[in-house]
Amino acid sequence: MMTRLYATAAAVAVAVFLGAPAWYVLSDREADAFTQCRQGQVAGGDIGGPFTLVNTSGQTVTDAEVLTKPSLVYFGYTFCPDVCPFDMSRNVEAVDLLETRGIDVTPVFISIDPERDTPEALADYAANLHPKLVALTGSDEQIRAASQAYKTFYKRQETGDEFYLIDHSTFTYLMMPGSGFVDFFRREITSEQMAESVACFVEAGKAAK
Repeated sequence: MMTRLYATAAAVAVAVFLGAPAWYVLSDREADAFTQCRQGQVAGGDIGGPFTLVNTSGQTVTDAEVLTKPSLVYFGYTFCPDVCPFDMSRNVEAVDLLETRGIDVTPVFISIDPERDTPEALADYAANLHPKLVALTGSDEQIRAASQAYKTFYKRQETGDEFYLIDHSTFTYLMMPGSGFVDFFRREITSEQMAESVACFVEAGKAAK
């Protein structure tokens, strides 16, 4: 049942995410410094953007303060029973693999569950998952604005108690300083594949300067 719900959520997100005509999405690939690196079908575009959220210290932060290095951005929630733990473990494993190659990447977790994911709860989550992890929450309005900027999907299943689940898209977005969004990773991508792809983007970015 959960698999079907997540598949449905992902399908909705893909429809929104890849809704632009192919000619528009791919039209500028010849001038794209990252063409050889892309795993996905989107050559940059209107993904990502300004956000204002709250970090684990309770401080308000912006995207300009958070995304100062190559970053892997994921929207999820700490009570997620299966998908989020797998995806985030994969993401931080890729970060560790990249560190062995001298590439510094920031894993970012943006909660879609502000009711339960307080700054204190996210501080525990980040401490248990990875020392580099930047975990963010915020008001309903702040999270909705960030989600809309990244064209993600989420919907709470109303159960009348604190044990509700949230259907959501499961893409990880690679954000590069100076370039913004450059690619996304689906769930089937391994940590090794992700690390190789991110390394390609970082090296291509250096070469383009």
